[in-house]
Amino acid sequence: MSERYDATSIKILEGLEAVRVRPGMYIGSVDSRGLHHLLWEILDNAIDEAMNGYGKEITVRLNQDGSCTVIDNGRGMPCDMHSSGKSALEVIFTVLHAGGKFEEGAYKTAGGLHGVGASVVNALSEWVDVEVCRDHKRYHIRFEDGGKKVHPLEILGTTNRTGSKVTFKPDPKIFSTTTFNIETITTHIQQEAFLLSGPRLIVKDDINGKEYSYEYPEGLKAFMEYLNEDKDTLHDPVVFSKTISGIDVNIAFQFADTYQENMFSFVNLVRTKDGGSHEVGFKSGFTKTINDYARSEGLLKEKDKNFEGNDVREGLTTIISLAIPEDKLQFEGQTKGKLGTPEAKNVTESVVSEKLMYFLKENKDIAYTIVKKIQKATIAREAARKAKEEARKGKKNDKKSERVLSGKLADAQSRDHSKLELFLVEGDSAGGSAKKCRDSKYQAILPLRGKVLNTERASIDDVEKNEELNTIIHAIGAGAGANFNVADINYDKVIIMTDADTDGAHIQVLLLTFFYRYMRELIETGHVYIATPPLYGVIKGKETYYAYDDDELERIKDEIGKGEVKRYKGLGEMNADELWDTTMDPHSRTLVQVTLEDATACERRVSVLMGSKAELRRDWIDENIDFTLEEDYQVTN
Repeated sequence: MSERYDATSIKILEGLEAVRVRPGMYIGSVDSRGLHHLLWEILDNAIDEAMNGYGKEITVRLNQDGSCTVIDNGRGMPCDMHSSGKSALEVIFTVLHAGGKFEEGAYKTAGGLHGVGASVVNALSEWVDVEVCRDHKRYHIRFEDGGKKVHPLEILGTTNRTGSKVTFKPDPKIFSTTTFNIETITTHIQQEAFLLSGPRLIVKDDINGKEYSYEYPEGLKAFMEYLNEDKDTLHDPVVFSKTISGIDVNIAFQFADTYQENMFSFVNLVRTKDGGSHEVGFKSGFTKTINDYARSEGLLKEKDKNFEGNDVREGLTTIISLAIPEDKLQFEGQTKGKLGTPEAKNVTESVVSEKLMYFLKENKDIAYTIVKKIQKATIAREAARKAKEEARKGKKNDKKSERVLSGKLADAQSRDHSKLELFLVEGDSAGGSAKKCRDSKYQAILPLRGKVLNTERASIDDVEKNEELNTIIHAIGAGAGANFNVADINYDKVIIMTDADTDGAHIQVLLLTFFYRYMRELIETGHVYIATPPLYGVIKGKETYYAYDDDELERIKDEIGKGEVKRYKGLGEMNADELWDTTMDPHSRTLVQVTLEDATACERRVSVLMGSKAELRRDWIDENIDFTLEEDYQVTN
């Protein structure tokens, strides 16, 4: 018999109740990322004040009890009576889609969510405590248990200060973890400090007794120096700004002696990871201006073709930061990842064309160095194009690649690319076991011999000459570098499967560096995974229990008693059945999905850890590594 389904089955969720029932709709997830999203929402309110000229200091404090506090010295949130009959402060923290960003004139620009930030944080917290200083008074209000008001707004006393202090404790009934990650917070806040160009942002970690302070009066120039610290740059960072039609355009660029392009764009301090109209405007304006300058100086002859955009931007790092008034702001999609404001393209292109041409004419030596680099990139691309054309005509290079691939790759039988998996396996021995136990319909095996090339400072020509990487490129089937197209990939999952030791970890890092530099969209679209083979097998009777770290080994021994412990030093020590059961079977394995959450932090980290300057690498390790196994992974089956 079917269950009753009529009008009584329809439930209307009132107020903040809907947020608690479906938190993912508001903050994306209830894992570590969603947890930190709460902090970003409260922080954004303080930053919006600073962006609009109110307040010069913002402090984030991680408290001993697991709560978090954000303090600013802006104007202070409104506390007077709202037309709804509640205080404005109560409305801000209890009513969705209520906030100063809707009122014309309250904020010129704003980066926070459209009036849902504070109320969502309130809904997903055990408690929220708010103090506001304004109009010479200290106001206080407190909420508990998902946004329930404990007592009405009260006045604690008088003061000459202004600003807001918000403390909240995430609800463990909502989140899988309520422990804030200090590195995630400091990385995010340092980026905000770069973009704000002046106000000081402070992080106080009361749990570990540490304090961090970020203040960058030079703004984007300091940001660029930070990003390119490990690179051999061709000139100092170039920064220019201009306001057109109410849109503030701030741009920094710098060429380095590398082969990759890196572009980081922001709108109202929000990272636009999927680009948009401002990036389109920059690219078109930059390429056109470089070509116009090269022709005016005789560096491009009448018979020469114009430089192509990919050649112009080889080795170029760019930061684009726009401030757009609310009435002109348009994003595509729900995540604010792509700017849709049409006017931003024309404004950005105009600023780039004007300011870049002036810079090139005033700095002839730098301009000629840039054009010479672009000319080299053009020559290299033309040579690569001719080599590929020859290969398509059946010349020996293509036949050699096909022989190498056919001799190594054990491909899957199915042609349904959406279900296929490619395992990149360390060593022929492990590769042999993997080939024996795989599901040949859906799983392909590509054994790798030794460590691949470190591609951090390698050109696409160097990459394609490397046998192991060339084989990977051909297997994945979507090209590499500027020619990579994720729509053409042959496999839904590319899984790195290496030994659980330092050599295996090194191979993982080298492969991830290659994917990041030459197939970045493969990572961005969630196609790269890391297999997690066990470290131990505990044999008791006919049963084998697998442990993936020392703690799990001890738990198993406590549960089952004495047994034979087998230490797996490498994948090759497992027989085919063991490898399938623990590492390859989709029903029992654990995969770590590689994601790219903070592009600027990732760029800096890859550059430092895989670059040529050992002293920077040592400094980073000393500051960030405590040699424990605790990591924040996104795990999938």
